[in-house]
Amino acid sequence: MHKSGFVNIIGNPNVGKSTLMNALVGERLSIITSKAQTTRHRIMGIVNGSDYQIVYSDTPGILSPRYRMQEAMMKFVGTALVDADVIVYVTDVVEQADKHADYIERLNSLTVPVVVVVNKIDLTTPEKLEVLVEQWHEMAPRALIIPASAIEKFNLDALFGKLLALLPEGEAYYDKDTFTDKSLRFFASEIIREKIFLSYSKEIPYCTEVAIEEFKEEEKIYRISAVIYVARESQKGIIIGHQGKMLKKVGMQARKDMEDFFEKKVFLQTFVKVNPDWRDSDRKLREFGYIQE
Repeated sequence: MHKSGFVNIIGNPNVGKSTLMNALVGERLSIITSKAQTTRHRIMGIVNGSDYQIVYSDTPGILSPRYRMQEAMMKFVGTALVDADVIVYVTDVVEQADKHADYIERLNSLTVPVVVVVNKIDLTTPEKLEVLVEQWHEMAPRALIIPASAIEKFNLDALFGKLLALLPEGEAYYDKDTFTDKSLRFFASEIIREKIFLSYSKEIPYCTEVAIEEFKEEEKIYRISAVIYVARESQKGIIIGHQGKMLKKVGMQARKDMEDFFEKKVFLQTFVKVNPDWRDSDRKLREFGYIQE
């Protein structure tokens, strides 16, 4: 008997969705910061066993869209609700249980199995956790409620066992040596974007996007040229920093992470360009992968 299917992970920002995804896959596929909206795309991570293939899918955090970009992000979430074999809704012990009640209502209407993971249980007490789990039983009576800690890797084995049991029988969707649906270019851009989220404050990370203009694979080195797009000229100055120090710092940190991820030497060049309308331009959003034909 071979099991195969899509386990799609959704939830609100800052509940540890991406940390959970990475822990389940065993690879650092989704970038992680403490800021909301870090994940902007739907990223798949594929785990193979002798008699199963699980295709995990991390999606952007649920939000009310203000730009075309955010509308496209929420379409990734909508697609994940439609094509899943199992839905994992991630919450945690901090957020209010009824936040985004409309999505909980959608979960209750689904015909596929739903698992609610109450994450970050290392931050609460057993008594408070028991009350929270009971609240989730009342709000999502069809769902399986599993407390866990992604960062501490607590109860993930039990979660994996439940997910595997819920998957349908079927043949693998991907080759056994495939671990993601994304390209090396995509991960290069995501690593740079993560460093921007970690290095700048206020609105700067939310107004930036990274495009890989050149990715040359040589025998001993990857030569990468990246453009960081911002919405205003003043943001360009902040990204570059005094005498270029901030941009240099981001580039150095990103290059180191790329070398660890790609297991190969990297030569990285970074440039900054201003495009005031990139978050609302269908052409740019298509170029950045938010709109797919």
